[in-house]
Amino acid sequence: MFNTPFVISFALLLSFPLLFLFAPQIFPPKHVEISIPDELDDLALFRRATLASIDGGGGAISRLGTTNPRMKIAFLFLTNTDLHFAPLWDRFFANHDGLFNIYIHADPSSKISPNGGRVFKGRFIAAKRTQRASPTLISAARRLMATALLDDPLNSYFALVSQHCIPLHSFKFIYNSLFGSQFPEYRSFIQILSNESYMWDRYTARGESAMLPEVPFDRFRFGSQFFVLTRRHALVVIRDRRLWRKFRMPCLNEDSCYPEEHYFPTLLSMEDPEGCTQYTLTRVNWTESVDGHPRTYFPAEISPELIYKLRESNSTYSHMFARKFSPDCLKPLMDIADKVIFRD
Repeated sequence: MFNTPFVISFALLLSFPLLFLFAPQIFPPKHVEISIPDELDDLALFRRATLASIDGGGGAISRLGTTNPRMKIAFLFLTNTDLHFAPLWDRFFANHDGLFNIYIHADPSSKISPNGGRVFKGRFIAAKRTQRASPTLISAARRLMATALLDDPLNSYFALVSQHCIPLHSFKFIYNSLFGSQFPEYRSFIQILSNESYMWDRYTARGESAMLPEVPFDRFRFGSQFFVLTRRHALVVIRDRRLWRKFRMPCLNEDSCYPEEHYFPTLLSMEDPEGCTQYTLTRVNWTESVDGHPRTYFPAEISPELIYKLRESNSTYSHMFARKFSPDCLKPLMDIADKVIFRD
């Protein structure tokens, strides 16, 4: 007869390869966690950016930016895939050197084409892993802001966009709108909402009292994760420690956990509500969302009429960016770029 303990041990040994094979299907992957070394790296970066801003606005040496007396827009690209619309952005930025800087946070797992847009070369910052519906997206955005603050004291607006975003106007139109007469008040363009039906579920995603006392429910806000912030508000974001400790906590109810849509509007509405417009400049269509993702536009839909429609808003301003577009929209977008998108 076989020894029973021996049989059990042998069976367990044989099961290990099967466990490694089927575990990913049996146990869903956890959210990417922010490690202590990553957190310490970020804190050191935020400290340097804060001190540089106090000492003189951004430091004497610019690594990525160029010296120019005119105020600039820092474009912060947050991506986990290739930059499919690089040729469109190339055309958008053409002939406007000295009025912008570009910073790209690309997830280390993303495969970026070496033949990407001309303006994107050499613009990548030190990046960490990111995952949707997790605090890693907050960290990535803060990392981009801190790098831009530290790099060039003339970076005055900070526009966060994704690889799925496209410009809806020419660079000249957007620059003149931000720094000209259309928006005479120097404020941040960030969506801030408070009466959405799902707010309580999202507020209690970490536990009913987890956000207290720093964030009571009546101060909890929601908004698009894509925004255009003033330099003053970018500094508010990287200096924050109090709210970050709450929003970086893991969620118990992951179905209601979208910290990247709540951290920035909650923080800025608590710190400086009058300094925010309460609306975003990035058009997103949520009426036909799928699995929590906004509507995606495909090549057959690209037309001048679509661009004009996406520009429209419920206020007096025009949307300046839009998402979400499939990568194969590049050709039809390029076909109408000069005659429609960049003709203002």
